[in-house]
Amino acid sequence: MSSLIFNIPEEIISTAKIPRKNLKSELKKELALQLYREGILSFSSARRLCGLSKVEFHFLLGERQIPRQYDIEDYEKDLQNIDKWESGQ
Repeated sequence: MSSLIFNIPEEIISTAKIPRKNLKSELKKELALQLYREGILSFSSARRLCGLSKVEFHFLLGERQIPRQYDIEDYEKDLQNIDKWESGQ
């Protein structure tokens, strides 16, 4: 799996209100939340970006009052998955 690396100038990092020891994980979390909020990343991709479990990411969305993005297509996929699970496939 490839990854994207980009540089943030030190003068910007030094103004961030994030402890240095948590900087990388907190920046990933903020990026994931914003990309999810804007509909750029799915729930699954956003939670993986910030390294949280499904439950942890749900709680984080709740803390930040970010609405879940769940549409008819998601609902229909869930119904299909439920049918598969119930039939043992």
